[in-house]
Amino acid sequence: MRERQPNLNLLFAEPARVVAELATLIASAPMLSLAPRGDRHPVLVMPGFGAGDRSTQVLRGYLGSLGYRTNPWNLGRNLGPAMPDLLPALTARLDEVFAAGGERKVSLIGWSLGGVYARLLAHLEPHKVRQVITLGSPFAGLRSGSIDTGAARSRSHLGSLVSQALPGIPSSAVFSRSDVIVPWHIATQTESAIAENIEVFASHIALGFSPAVLYACADRLAQADGSWRAFEVKGWKQSVFGPANLHMEPAAGRAAV
Repeated sequence: MRERQPNLNLLFAEPARVVAELATLIASAPMLSLAPRGDRHPVLVMPGFGAGDRSTQVLRGYLGSLGYRTNPWNLGRNLGPAMPDLLPALTARLDEVFAAGGERKVSLIGWSLGGVYARLLAHLEPHKVRQVITLGSPFAGLRSGSIDTGAARSRSHLGSLVSQALPGIPSSAVFSRSDVIVPWHIATQTESAIAENIEVFASHIALGFSPAVLYACADRLAQADGSWRAFEVKGWKQSVFGPANLHMEPAAGRAAV
């Protein structure tokens, strides 16, 4: 697929878009109240590059209000490959959340680079993971050797591993065609009976608190373990979510504010 260049108009408008999307969050309370309630299974939320757990407070707070046992990643700022012993720290954190949740499988939500780590954990610890939701995560653009987790084990295959289909674990890749930080075509996956793409109209920085993203996460998490079904864009959802057609070029008039 041909590499797409960022839309400079959207890039310069990013701060204004974030402010507008914050205002939309308040106005979207009625829509968010329609989301199904949770079953108190544990959810681990991982932030994007350069961010920490404060960046995921809105998402965790909303999901917690629906009945989920939401957990921060507790590893400080996400500095990516610069973090020492990242892989052992990630697996240890998953172990903690898994144990604290009564050994119920954990749903993983990762924003941007956090989603890359969510998929990595799902490959390495599949028996502890219920489902994976990525938010504008560049997992499809990684190559062999492109992930350095500071772990002693071999790392040469981790980049290609993350881009592969998850081993029997449902996954939802949330993306935006107007994302000017992570191009949408490397934040999407090949769809299958347990793998889907969900298109939203949001900036990359707003993916952690966009009303559409919040609703999509709640809808996905509400499914009973073992009975996963793809997200349906029908009725009022058609005005909030895109068609997620990966062969369709971005529509000029449907970018986020």
